[in-house]
Amino acid sequence: MKIKPIQISLFIFLVLGALFGLMFLSQKGGVQKEQTQDDGFSYEGVSLKYPTYTTFLGLEKDTTLTRKDILEVTEIVTPLDIEEATETTKDIAAVTQIKQLPDFSKIDTTRLVRIRYPDSNPDFAKELRRKLSSKSCRILHYGDSQIEGDRITAYLRNRLQHMYGGSGPGFIPLLPVYRQISAIVEPSEHWERYAYFDPTKKKFSHRKYGAYLSVSRFSPYQKTLPDSTTIDSLPIIKAAVTIGKSTKTYAKFRRFTNIGLHYGNCNLPIKISVYNDGELIQRDSLIADGKYHQYKIRTLTTPTNLKIEVEGKVSADFYGLTLDGGSRVQIDNIAMRGASGTIFASSNSGTYGRMVRQLNPKIVIMQYGGNTMPYLKDSIDVEKYTKRVVNQVKWIRRRAKNTSFIFIGPTDMCQPVNGKMETYPLLPYLNEKLMTTCLENDVAYWSMYDAMGGKGSMPLWVDEKLTAKDYMHFTWKGTKIISELFFTALYLDLKEPIDNEV
Repeated sequence: MKIKPIQISLFIFLVLGALFGLMFLSQKGGVQKEQTQDDGFSYEGVSLKYPTYTTFLGLEKDTTLTRKDILEVTEIVTPLDIEEATETTKDIAAVTQIKQLPDFSKIDTTRLVRIRYPDSNPDFAKELRRKLSSKSCRILHYGDSQIEGDRITAYLRNRLQHMYGGSGPGFIPLLPVYRQISAIVEPSEHWERYAYFDPTKKKFSHRKYGAYLSVSRFSPYQKTLPDSTTIDSLPIIKAAVTIGKSTKTYAKFRRFTNIGLHYGNCNLPIKISVYNDGELIQRDSLIADGKYHQYKIRTLTTPTNLKIEVEGKVSADFYGLTLDGGSRVQIDNIAMRGASGTIFASSNSGTYGRMVRQLNPKIVIMQYGGNTMPYLKDSIDVEKYTKRVVNQVKWIRRRAKNTSFIFIGPTDMCQPVNGKMETYPLLPYLNEKLMTTCLENDVAYWSMYDAMGGKGSMPLWVDEKLTAKDYMHFTWKGTKIISELFFTALYLDLKEPIDNEV
């Protein structure tokens, strides 16, 4: 039997018509998921995803936001660029003249998402001004992968150091696992990183990860020290890290003269030698008492090619380096990929406490919430998470006395629903609950979710290439905008001059 083309066309038309007709029978939200309901059919435990005609024809929208709305958000502020640097014969970075403070003649402050402060502490902003204006103000910026590579932190650091003084990039791990812009760090072989928040690594039994919650070692971690016979047979290991100034960062970060090597769990002899441009400038032995210590390296000028070499049979736990200008504002970027900000209290409190007493932070910024969003099933889960976060704040506060806390909430986040990216239904509640819980516990709160535009803003930020196509992380352009939105909101509360010599 010969099939005619008209018969084939009619068959295809009938099939497509039947498939389209099923859309009128498909139920909105007929397939239940943890946080959403996809369109489709469900019968006696069997589910089939299938679009409704309104979804298929694009007649429903997750948000009323438009591209114009997002462009207006991004145009509220004008972010700074990284200064163009050239090296003079005196090795001083010459930078182009840039406006270091927001130009409020061009900013509609009524459209800014402001920082919320606790009603119980009307002097919160005044305390921030006093601390930032003091002779030394270290800020610990904890966060998830949104701040990896010194993103957001670097922008804020540069702004505040221009306002209040200070220089240097602050904390740098000996073995960076992601590219960062603030300094050049080149580790030698043998180094291995162990992060408390890394699920792929077995946790140290002593849980002594310090204030930065990660360590680097030049020999593998062992729960117990080898006996004397074994120690005698072990080879001596040399490991080094070389630090240089980055020409692709803010000029303020290229000046540091106070270098601190933070370490602990040193139980056997380790020699340390410090070179600059190949010339030995310090040689010592680390303190082998198992406790936390800071080995200080001070130079009159910023080292151009600093090499720190350690030599021993069994490694200490090296918590990282701090590259500081010696006074005023220093901000440490402490990125914890995959973390939700709930692991601090399970680390060793003694080591953490001794390290924060040495660092003496006056402000702690915590930026979390995104990594927990996909796992929240209902409002009860949200409330449990917010309580856990505040318990971490209380734990840190007991060890870092008189510290002010600012919490930055999660971005807008999306998941695929009926073939398009929509905001997690529980995200607005998570944002509100985090804000309420923080304010009730003397923690200031800035809503990054609202600053982006709220529900449905993430896809529009992706369209404008302000966030990556993973619908999660900011691009460099987006990072500058969101950072400037936060800084400008903060600056509005800090701009009143204050004299303080604390």
